[in-house]
Amino acid sequence: MLLAHGAGAPMDSPFMEHLSEALERHGVATVRFEFPYMARRREDGRKRPPDRMPVLLDSFRAEVARVRDEVGEDCLILVGGKSMGGRVASMLASDNAPDISGVICYGYPFHPPGKPDRWRIDHFSTVGCPMMIIQGTRDPFGKPEEVAAQGEMPGLSRLRWLDGGNHDFQTPARHPGSQATLIEQAASETGRFIQELLAGSELH
Repeated sequence: MLLAHGAGAPMDSPFMEHLSEALERHGVATVRFEFPYMARRREDGRKRPPDRMPVLLDSFRAEVARVRDEVGEDCLILVGGKSMGGRVASMLASDNAPDISGVICYGYPFHPPGKPDRWRIDHFSTVGCPMMIIQGTRDPFGKPEEVAAQGEMPGLSRLRWLDGGNHDFQTPARHPGSQATLIEQAASETGRFIQELLAGSELH
């Protein structure tokens, strides 16, 4: 799985490191990369806003092609990412991308925080492969009641909620779980999703 970072943190942020390690434990090999604006930030230390969507998509598309060349035609390739990275992955999968077999988004930015009138789901119905979103129940980018109010979302195969998690899957101090346990749950859900995809099961 090609795993893309969010808007403000690089591919080796603590969240991305822990998620990649958890996915590996569940049998999911990951490849991380950085979008051009983040690569430039790594070079000179200057923070920049994300590139525009066409640039993000071209960058992601090039990484998929590179990985396909390395692993050959028999390997299943999925795309996913944290927040913005997951959104770009889902848009790439809606753009006639035959090399992509599945999409997994961790903390999907359904809408900007505090702006539940600006939903980012119009492209879901054109995603051409199974897609899963794993979301914390306290995520300001899309909470359970807000998402439920949108009704059925064509193109979204599975939605899993992590109890108590915020946008980074962190939990309140008195919550019985922790960020680490929620990341582990997310990785477990990912592994199950991929196994069912490989088995040709109907995803729900």
